[in-house]
Amino acid sequence: MRRFIVNFLLIIFSFVLQTTVFRYIDFGGITPNLLLILTVSLGLMRGDKSGTLVGFFCGLLVDVFFGTYIGFYALIYMYIGFIIGKFHKIFFPQNIFLPMLFIVVSDFVFGFTCYILFFLFRTKFDIDYYMLHVIVPEMVYTTIVSIFFYPVILRLSTWLEDIEQRSAKKFV
Repeated sequence: MRRFIVNFLLIIFSFVLQTTVFRYIDFGGITPNLLLILTVSLGLMRGDKSGTLVGFFCGLLVDVFFGTYIGFYALIYMYIGFIIGKFHKIFFPQNIFLPMLFIVVSDFVFGFTCYILFFLFRTKFDIDYYMLHVIVPEMVYTTIVSIFFYPVILRLSTWLEDIEQRSAKKFV
């Protein structure tokens, strides 16, 4: 129950931060995708079920407030959380390179999927422009922010695991 509450608060905090504070410090209209950082991080730390659930609720928030269709972003975030969660077994908390790599790749997949579904199907084939002005800058900005945001998520997750292990030892 404690993990659910902390994850819920992390999702709300990330969403509010992404949609308010980072809108004022954007670079050329590009803001970092904190919800994607959260989905990838929790998927790596906790596995595919947690990544799927966190991704679904992160995407649902984006759908409700900014999306054209309900479920579009929820589906993308959910799939990203599920796929990244499959790499849970190779996750080591000391290694920051692996989460950064997955955040970069996930942000590229997210941006490219949005390009395909929003623009390519409408016969707007200017992928060079979209890559140079949207996908790559968002990847860079998200990666830079994740250097500071990921350790906070990691500390919260390890703190929760310590509490869960201590409470499990009481009942044994």
